[in-house]
Amino acid sequence: MSATDTQPFEAPTPEGVPVLEAKRLVKTFGRVVGLDGVSLKVFPGEVLAIIGDNGAGKSTLIKCLTGAYIPDEGQLLLDGAPVQFRGPQDARSAGIETVYQNLAVSPALDVASNLYLGRERRKPGIMGSLFRALDTKGMRADARAEVQRLGISTLQDVTVPVENLSGGQRQAVAVARAAAFGSKVVILDEPTAALGVRESNQVLELIQRLREQRVPVIVISHNMPHVFQVADRIHVQRLGKKAATITPDSHSMTDAVAIMTGAATV
Repeated sequence: MSATDTQPFEAPTPEGVPVLEAKRLVKTFGRVVGLDGVSLKVFPGEVLAIIGDNGAGKSTLIKCLTGAYIPDEGQLLLDGAPVQFRGPQDARSAGIETVYQNLAVSPALDVASNLYLGRERRKPGIMGSLFRALDTKGMRADARAEVQRLGISTLQDVTVPVENLSGGQRQAVAVARAAAFGSKVVILDEPTAALGVRESNQVLELIQRLREQRVPVIVISHNMPHVFQVADRIHVQRLGKKAATITPDSHSMTDAVAIMTGAATV
């Protein structure tokens, strides 16, 4: 394997226009360089994994993609058109949904209420406009349809409080919420962390269903077997830079770890 730092290995990309593209992003924190000219592309129906050691810039990259950080330099494009996110709400309004490790679900609320958390619908007519009554029946019906569309067999009853669900079921609720409103891209931060084998497999199946529905998914994970099971391409971060973009066909897990840690270049 051989490459220069300025020209990291780049696996072949799908044809067409990327749904989301980052060009040469730079983000600094005083004298600390979080991102140093990082580029990234994700295409329709693609699962792009992002891997890297602690401090590699994974979280900084995701925050720049989702409006939590504003890059010092570089450009973001959505469907080929330049965009500028001034905050997470801008990214969400553009169709980019993120599920973070802490899930941000409300345990006391039921599944349907969590799916519509922050996007609650009012009843039509005077009951909604004047008395601000929630359309609970409509939201539950749509939540059932969304769960069925995603094939989440573990969430049969959308009226169950989330606090009564297992860790895997809670993750499914968070992913379902992202999928329901993430019309462009769904970003998952360590989606199988702290889950058992069975629950992890359910989450991985859910990622594959999103791919089948042509929804681009970006997955940040330390779990190499899971990365190689679901990813089409793998973006490797090292010391704030992109070290390589590889595929499960072009490189092994050992190769990926070696690139990630600097033990090898591509």
